[in-house]
Amino acid sequence: MPKLIALYIRQVAIGFAISAAFVAMLLYLNVANLWHLVSSSSDGVLAVVVMWVLNGIVFAGVQFGIAIMRMKDDDHPGGGKRDALPTGLQQVMLAEPVPVKIDQRSPQQKQLQR
Repeated sequence: MPKLIALYIRQVAIGFAISAAFVAMLLYLNVANLWHLVSSSSDGVLAVVVMWVLNGIVFAGVQFGIAIMRMKDDDHPGGGKRDALPTGLQQVMLAEPVPVKIDQRSPQQKQLQR
């Protein structure tokens, strides 16, 4: 099995395990009275499964994203060059104020002038 596929399956399993713990804590702490709603309804098990699966999709995606972003990139071990900019480019990048003419007349004065 390719390494990327194995990494994905492992991270999805971790994400769904985190989701199971999250849903269990929601029910245990009775957030928004979920435990009462689930235990007193005939479709409570379905609600818990749906909540686990939907949270599992989110947590698995986040877990895989974190795993990918933490992968080491060996193409650029030095972190980039710290060379000075060329002389011409430094002059272009200087921020100099540009004068802008503003018409401070009121709209009535502008109409009278036309």
